[in-house]
Amino acid sequence: MNFTALHNTGFELLDLAVGDWNKAVGNLERLERDARTGLRDKANAANWMGVNATVSRQFIGKTAGEFADAHTQATSIRNILRDTCDELKTCQRTLKEVVERCRAKNITVAPTAVGGFTVTRIATPADRSGAAAPGSPANTPDETIAFRDEIQAVLNKATEIDDSAARVLKALVAQTDHGFSDAAYIDRDAGANALKAADRLAEIARNPERLTPERFAALNAGLKRYAEDELFAERFATAVGPKGMVELWAGLATDHRAGDVWRAHRDDYDDLQKHLSLTLATATQSDTPAMGRWKDDMIELGGQRLGGGLASPTGFQVMSNLMRFGNYDDKFLTDYGTALMAEERRHSDNGRQTAFNWAHVTPVLNYTGTDSGVDPLTGYLQGLSASPAAATEFFGDTFLTGTDDHGFKDKSGNKVELSNFDYLFEERRWPMDHSAKDTPGGRDALALALEAATTGHPAGEMPTVDTPPHTDQQTDLMQKLVASISDDPKRLTDHMQMADSIGQIASEYLPDINRAASNDTFGNSDKLFPITGSTAHLSHADVTRFLVTLGQSPEANAAIQVGQAAYTGYLMERHLDPNLPEDLRYPHPPEDIVELISRRAAEVDGALAIGQQEAVLGPAGKEVQDFQNSIAQQKNAWSGAVGTGVGVGVSFVATPLVGALVGGAAGTVSSLVLEHVFQQAGTNALQDAAKSSSYSWEESLEESTARSKLAAEKAAEKYDTNYQHQVGDWASTGAKDGFNDASSNSSRMADDLTTEVAGT
Repeated sequence: MNFTALHNTGFELLDLAVGDWNKAVGNLERLERDARTGLRDKANAANWMGVNATVSRQFIGKTAGEFADAHTQATSIRNILRDTCDELKTCQRTLKEVVERCRAKNITVAPTAVGGFTVTRIATPADRSGAAAPGSPANTPDETIAFRDEIQAVLNKATEIDDSAARVLKALVAQTDHGFSDAAYIDRDAGANALKAADRLAEIARNPERLTPERFAALNAGLKRYAEDELFAERFATAVGPKGMVELWAGLATDHRAGDVWRAHRDDYDDLQKHLSLTLATATQSDTPAMGRWKDDMIELGGQRLGGGLASPTGFQVMSNLMRFGNYDDKFLTDYGTALMAEERRHSDNGRQTAFNWAHVTPVLNYTGTDSGVDPLTGYLQGLSASPAAATEFFGDTFLTGTDDHGFKDKSGNKVELSNFDYLFEERRWPMDHSAKDTPGGRDALALALEAATTGHPAGEMPTVDTPPHTDQQTDLMQKLVASISDDPKRLTDHMQMADSIGQIASEYLPDINRAASNDTFGNSDKLFPITGSTAHLSHADVTRFLVTLGQSPEANAAIQVGQAAYTGYLMERHLDPNLPEDLRYPHPPEDIVELISRRAAEVDGALAIGQQEAVLGPAGKEVQDFQNSIAQQKNAWSGAVGTGVGVGVSFVATPLVGALVGGAAGTVSSLVLEHVFQQAGTNALQDAAKSSSYSWEESLEESTARSKLAAEKAAEKYDTNYQHQVGDWASTGAKDGFNDASSNSSRMADDLTTEVAGT
């Protein structure tokens, strides 16, 4: 910033720009509100069918999100411009005040031709004694120098303000090739400080050999503060570079022997790993050219060893451990996964042997406490669990074709094609990991990734009304998962750490499961169990074996039981509503409706009860109390879903019933049923604590019957039907038949169970 520009410039144009952006922010705020309430909410409440249920509805949701991002970005730009304008005006006022003080001291300040300035002392007249003449201010050479330095400091500050504003604005706009960034900054300083911090911390990360306990602490604290700041993350990642990033983490993992950093911060390695992961995840969302090169170069490093021997980790092994936290860019995850699976084929000889089985020589690369990090699939799958779209695509990709050189064959001896799901869930020889504490991290990460891939939302979360209904790709994967576990239940029972995630998957596919169990009794199961979006076409026998197997896990059993209870409430409330449009009505009398809904609910509960029996009385030796406690714990997960209809998956909620449910209306039949479920579970848990590991088929039947009766009675009462006093009997009949169905269908699993099938 030169002297003349700061001293003489007017700020009319900048003031005008700030005013224009103020108007833009106001307009975009209204558009965002209209898009959210008038576009997105109406789309969520509409009765979408066919392609519209997924493609159109999802497009509307993304469009509404773009308005929100546009409002955020416009607000950030306005804030930065306004702050910059105010700060430059302050600098101008300060400069003019200094010039006036110079003039008062008989010191002149003049601009030069090249944008600089001069500060010149004017000699003051003196009287005969040598003192300054009356009325002539005295000045000294030191004062002249001081004024010069003061003016230069003002110009330096103005320059820094102007330059940093330009850097922040350019970086902000560069974040996305298309659309808008959701990076939010309250003023210029916020953005400028983020970029400065990125440069400062990148210098530490680029020089691991100079790492001290103090520099480690600074790096960890800085990443913790700025991990989700988009400008910081992009600048930090690109400044360190892909090779610098993996060398940093590999160096910390391998060179800590007796080091000062290890001694001072060994308990902070997990924090640094998490904050690096979150920062890189944020960075990959950036579309800058530099970040594009970073992604490509990181994948290129994947198969390269970072040291001189076979014990040295590869780029994939290191980077995958920095993917366990945060939401990575979908395309980067997809490209990374494609390259990683190619490396898997190479190291495993197309699945003939174990890949990455170097735990005895490779150092620990993961400090989260689940596994050593030697298997790059583990960290990568954990990363996928936060990115549903990338996870769905990954599991559907081909791992081996029928013409590749491999040994996987069908019953006729013909080589088969394996998808990534087929290979990882059924065929892969997972490496031994002697550092794993309680459960092998790889299988758990696989289940988490499958949860995201089949449900359409990050693992560990409940669906919301904004979660799109299931797509063809998701339901195809669900079909494979159910069939695979049915074909060989040991694929799950030998690795029960996966059951909680798969139980959550099942709870969100209860409409599909109930429809499969109905055997289309009257030819209208699509209306009795309506599904928006794609349907998973499941075999009744497969569903039974799937549920019995999952029922052996307290967590999975609880997720499905609670989901089925809520779903039963939704169905009763929907089908007993006299105002349901004729074209959506199940064309049979209320008695048939109540009996069939109760029968299917009881069949699900009965299959789970058989699984529980196997877990309690079989080799696993589970306690009945474990199952009751797991049901009680579901209350926290359902706290935001009760009354919204989304707990059993969004493929059900986009019906006329959703108008009341999206707002979280209290007093819905489902919320009343769940209140009963959780209260009963708490009571049972206290009672079962004093019992031995006994099991009662009759108790399970009674509880399932009570749920269906309550749902039917509350729905009939709500609509003031003339059969209010009959629905309880109808529900009881249906529940009894459903438990008999579960017993009969499960008898085919005798070879897979060590206890006698209940009820037979």
